[in-house]
Amino acid sequence: MSLISIRLPAQLDAALAREAESSDRPRSEVVREAIAEYLARREQARFQAEIARAAAAPGVDAVALAEEALPFDNEALGLGRRAVRKSALRYRRPRRKA
Repeated sequence: MSLISIRLPAQLDAALAREAESSDRPRSEVVREAIAEYLARREQARFQAEIARAAAAPGVDAVALAEEALPFDNEALGLGRRAVRKSALRYRRPRRKA
C-alpha cells in the first residue's frame, strides 16, 4: 500500500477527527473510504456524461441506448460499493485505548 501525505485545512481536519472518533475507526481508514467513494462517483458521472453525449448524437435512439447501458451502470455502482466496503473491512484495526 502506498503512503501519501496531504495538508488539510483545520476545519476539514477537525471534521475528519470527529468522523473517525464517532465511527471508532482510524482517520486513515475514513480517508481511504472517502477517496474510494469519491472516485466511484466521478467514474459514474463520466460514464453518464458519455451516455448523454452518445444519446444526443443525431440518429441515435436514446431510449435503446439507455436500456443497453443500464446494466453496466448498475454493475459499476455495485462494484464501487463493494470495493469501498471491502477496503473498509480489510484495513480495520482495533483502536488503542488511551
